[in-house]
Amino acid sequence: MKTVTLDVRTPADSMTDFARAWKTGKAQKTARISFATPGLLWRVLTEKRWELLKVLCGAGPVSIREAARRAQRDVKAVHGDVTALLNAGVLNKTEDGYIVFPYEAVKVEFLLQAA
Repeated sequence: MKTVTLDVRTPADSMTDFARAWKTGKAQKTARISFATPGLLWRVLTEKRWELLKVLCGAGPVSIREAARRAQRDVKAVHGDVTALLNAGVLNKTEDGYIVFPYEAVKVEFLLQAA
């Protein structure tokens, strides 16, 4: 199963991992999409966008209209959510204009600790 981990890490931490992988030539074991703060993660991944990701998991490339149909939502509203998820790097767009979430599962990981 192809899983993506959504996490909260500083850009510096993300770049350190990238540089290490580049230097060693070894790819990360799991795909990651990182957000700089928990607030940013929750702003990007609203409840409706989570529902959209759920219907897109493992679906392959689909049109925005098809994504809206699967999510049982208005096409215009889904278009806005798709745009936000594309801008955040969560969704990809194919050359022929379809959207794709190339994962079958999502794992969310972050640590909350005392300041």
